Amino acid sequence: MEENEVIRSLSALAQPVRLRLFRALVVAGHEGLTPGVLAEQLEVPAASISFHLKELSYAGLISQQRNGRFLIYRACFDRMNGLLAYLTDHCCQGNACLAVDEASCHGQVTTPALEPL
Repeated sequence: MEENEVIRSLSALAQPVRLRLFRALVVAGHEGLTPGVLAEQLEVPAASISFHLKELSYAGLISQQRNGRFLIYRACFDRMNGLLAYLTDHCCQGNACLAVDEASCHGQVTTPALEPL
């Protein structure tokens, strides 16, 4: 995955409604959901759903398919997995990841002082 694609995907997900939409589509799996069902499930006005779906679609995170009168939206699992792979590539300097102390994820770990050159 190219860096600009990663940035586009992360930007699309960096909005509460879009993140919730994407997660709902991931949960729905390959069956997907219609905008009406998404609006109802997430309690989001139907008028704003199409805007958010368009942004996720532009980022390549979801796809749409017409089924009669309905549009079915689905998460693009290949793209999602590519994004996760990009983010975790070269994790832990190529070594198996070790369990991390939870405190280190919350800025509570002190880093050693750098020695002057």
